Amino acid sequence: MHKKIWLTCFGIAITGIVCGQIKKQFTVEDAQACENIKLSLRTNSGNCYIKPSQNPEILNVFSNQTETDYAHNFRKEVKGKTCEVLLNLEETQTESLGQSISANFFGVAEKTSGDKLWKMYLTDMKPYFLELNYGVGNANVDLSGLAIRKLKISSGSANVNVGYTSSLENQIDMDTFFIKVDLGSVNVKNLNLSRTRFVMADVGFGNMTLDFSNKPLVKNKVKGSVGAGNLTIILPNKETAVIVKIHDSWLCSVKVPSSLTKINDNTFTNAAYSKDPKNALTFDLDVSMGNIIFKESQP
Repeated sequence: MHKKIWLTCFGIAITGIVCGQIKKQFTVEDAQACENIKLSLRTNSGNCYIKPSQNPEILNVFSNQTETDYAHNFRKEVKGKTCEVLLNLEETQTESLGQSISANFFGVAEKTSGDKLWKMYLTDMKPYFLELNYGVGNANVDLSGLAIRKLKISSGSANVNVGYTSSLENQIDMDTFFIKVDLGSVNVKNLNLSRTRFVMADVGFGNMTLDFSNKPLVKNKVKGSVGAGNLTIILPNKETAVIVKIHDSWLCSVKVPSSLTKINDNTFTNAAYSKDPKNALTFDLDVSMGNIIFKESQP
């Protein structure tokens, strides 16, 4: 008989599992008084997936781990019309910082969390302020058809892929799409479907790719900072007005395609910018020792 513990006073359920089988671990129920969800999720290792769901629950979490394989910290609180949920999931034995640096810089990695799986489902019925933090491992975030007001994704040494797999746009205009990577990598596809007004990108020693290959659905400004890592930006087609401002140093490298013309010191525009400057996709970037690469979208 499997163990089953229900912590109803916290509004969360924890269910024991058989090792190797994927079973439900947590369920966070919705509250009628909540018009917004402020959800903070943190995992320090493993393979993590976030997907949309048509179920009313704020959060459903499935895993192949047993209760002894991880520890968790949970908090749920209703403040006015906002339901605040925090869930930290920590593997009891995980990769050290030294192992993480070795894996990223020298390609030396131990299989510490490759078989650890987390699957998380968010409801498409409520708007979210969503914060995701990943330590090591891999993460895939599918935001198709969700209602995200503000999004923050941070990667320590994890490899994170973010996109809209079903090609369904964000239900509402997003205020800010914030992405940060330290030693890992972050790849964001179909950013136009996020309907975000403001993108903030912070690259330390890792790698980040931002895909703007399709015309933004709302006017968009991108502000980015690159330390010693790499930022790759895929530009939209030539009909979309683009202006790029770069604050660089002699230690960095910046590559722009022929479609961008230098009009001033560290300022570039494309041909469409002169026709529609007010609705231009704007990039304001700082780089120290790293690399910024602009690429044209492929037809």
